Amino acid sequence: MSEDKMTHPGEKWSVGGGAWLALILAILFFSGLLFNVEGKAWLGAFDFTTLGGSFGTMKDPAHNTFVGAGGLSAKAGFLFALSLVPTVMLALGLLEIFTHYGAIRAAHKLLTPLLRPLLGIPGRTGLALITDLQSTDAGAALTKELYDNKQISKKDVVIMAAWQYSGAGLINNYFSIGSALFASLATPVLVPLVLMFILKFVGGAFVRLMLNTVYKRDFHHAE
Repeated sequence: MSEDKMTHPGEKWSVGGGAWLALILAILFFSGLLFNVEGKAWLGAFDFTTLGGSFGTMKDPAHNTFVGAGGLSAKAGFLFALSLVPTVMLALGLLEIFTHYGAIRAAHKLLTPLLRPLLGIPGRTGLALITDLQSTDAGAALTKELYDNKQISKKDVVIMAAWQYSGAGLINNYFSIGSALFASLATPVLVPLVLMFILKFVGGAFVRLMLNTVYKRDFHHAE
């Protein structure tokens, strides 16, 4: 699908100071840069992960499930999925605000020169990718909204999914789960994080190569 078909009729892609400010605020909010800043914990109030909340510690799993003692199977899974709704709705609601003030237009202009050569996707997908660094569910929801609004193609969705699936929720999971291994690392803590971030692009580029070669005919007429 051509770039022109991806924009809404009559939409003007002019980017002013307000749009750049909205993009900066969106990146700060969704990227995790404000999460648990040493000496400035109050900045966490402006972070997506902080506002989304977290699960508590289950000291007695037999009595601390969603459905009480002994709750198992599909019912527990359904209630777990239901608990994700507030986080996803928060992300979608805030994205609408950032979009209203031009963040998507600014992201499109700023990130297209980077994402086009590397992954072959437009810059407007940048906020969805940034959100995925903290929340896989919110990142997937933003990706779906872009597709539903016909701003990206099926091919773009597959490439984005490959980027998101590799090291999903990277920042959030790395510092919450991976922190148990920090004491045994022989390299600075940020080195593995940067390496995993780079490999996300490697994975996305590999999938793009497959779509342009082995599966080229499958997406020839895809919109």
